[in-house]
Amino acid sequence: MPAPRTELRIALGQLNPTLGDIDGNLALARKARATAAAEGADLLVLTELFISGYSPEDLALRPAFQAACRRAIEALAADTADGGPGVLIGTPWFEDDKLTNTVALLDGGRIEAVRHKVDLPNYGVFDEKRVFDVGPLPGPVSFRGVRIGVPICEDIWGEEVVECLLETGAEILIVPNGSPYIRDKHDVRLQIAVARVIESELPLIYVNQVGGQDELVFDGASFGLDADRSLAFLMPAFEEAVTTVTYRRGEDGVWSGKGGAFTPPPPADEANWLACVTGLRDYVQKNGFPGVVLGLSGGLDSALCAVMAVDALGADRVHCVMMPSRFTSAESLEDAAACAALLGVRYDVVPIDGVVDGFAAALGDLFAGTEPGVTEENLQSRARGTLLMAMSNKFGAMLLTTGNKSEVSVGYATLYGDMNGGFNPIKDLYKTEVRRLARWRNAERPSQVLGPAGEVVPQRVIDKAPSAELRADQTDADSLPPYEVLDAILEGLVEEEMSVTEIIRRGHDAEIVRQIENMLYAAEHKRRQAAPGTKITEKNFGRDRRYPITNRFRDHG
Repeated sequence: MPAPRTELRIALGQLNPTLGDIDGNLALARKARATAAAEGADLLVLTELFISGYSPEDLALRPAFQAACRRAIEALAADTADGGPGVLIGTPWFEDDKLTNTVALLDGGRIEAVRHKVDLPNYGVFDEKRVFDVGPLPGPVSFRGVRIGVPICEDIWGEEVVECLLETGAEILIVPNGSPYIRDKHDVRLQIAVARVIESELPLIYVNQVGGQDELVFDGASFGLDADRSLAFLMPAFEEAVTTVTYRRGEDGVWSGKGGAFTPPPPADEANWLACVTGLRDYVQKNGFPGVVLGLSGGLDSALCAVMAVDALGADRVHCVMMPSRFTSAESLEDAAACAALLGVRYDVVPIDGVVDGFAAALGDLFAGTEPGVTEENLQSRARGTLLMAMSNKFGAMLLTTGNKSEVSVGYATLYGDMNGGFNPIKDLYKTEVRRLARWRNAERPSQVLGPAGEVVPQRVIDKAPSAELRADQTDADSLPPYEVLDAILEGLVEEEMSVTEIIRRGHDAEIVRQIENMLYAAEHKRRQAAPGTKITEKNFGRDRRYPITNRFRDHG
């Protein structure tokens, strides 16, 4: 009988697959396998649903899609006949009239084993029970003399799957993940993994993908825990990497991966910034846009979106347009030009008074005898939206919309006006967070971005009172409480699902809380028509929070 294996070199592929690009993802897997082979790895681990991209949603239900994924897995399996690294890879798997979220072990030129996800998440952004069938409780797979347990992502959030793997002889746990970023998510994942290690006394390898997919961003930050709960390695956040870690079996039979590299996770503001930049970059790149165009108003939100766009794509792919009206202040004109100059982007000025006057003239007979008001103000926003969409159509650049979460929450935005656009990088950032991130980015420049260091948002833009500038002397405070107050109330209503009474008990004015709750519900129809944007919080406006449009409920406290 051969002696037990004492060393296993495991390459961890923390990569950025593209949903639906099965051939491209296969090529990415092959490239990673070549890197793993060059590093002397025995096994390459790729992430959840890697070959299809995560999450395929209802696309996974199409037989042609399932068949294409199966062909790619079989082709990659054939590659392993060369005696190089085996591969653990995620894929949709259709067999015996069941579609499962599966990890396949490829080695020796064939598909050696498959294991299926048991705990299908069905909350927040996840709809896996809609698409996939539940797999049976798994036993470990045998790979070159080592019994490896392969719980898939959510399978480690409860005890049952890991307990089954322990009882059936697993020696190492390898967890392929498609775990989306939200603020403070790294600590949550680590706590869950530590709990499973404590219960099983097995080492655990957590491999997560990177990159953006619609509103979701995956931050990587893959890690390993030894059986004593110490970190064996920690990979970088928001960066693709293939890293090989050597695991050795001790005299007590327990495997350990000590000695791997450590890249500490970024601080909170940097992580949120990189998430927004990554989400924007991949939405533009994966959908084939040559660049972006946006209205640069001289205000903070559009300035921050311009910085994110330059950080994501480079200045040569960002076009900023100032569209002044008779209500645009000289200060705003100066600030927009200054911001564009700091970023080095193309900057044009397109006045809108003639367009707005034309709209007003066309509607003159219909509106005769009525008082001018919000309708006439919104004609300015809609003129800007129309002109920006024309530029997008003409030159192919995607239009960015720039409303923050505070505005999106209470409907402080104009349908078919400033809401026009294909993507909103700050959609899930409250106004107070936008201001804080602007100050942070003026002081810091992460190594992963393309924009310049130093001041990128003029200080006056950060400091001045926010205004839509749709009428004389207008400020946001005319319609809304101070953003520090508004954001605290919205955090309670949206993120924490608190009652009006609970929020009032925190010291907020009862009338203002009820007013904000009413505005939140009343704006649902606008949010349904809004562009997607990067998810940062626990409850983004998108797949996380699905409220009815027609809704008379109000929590009067």
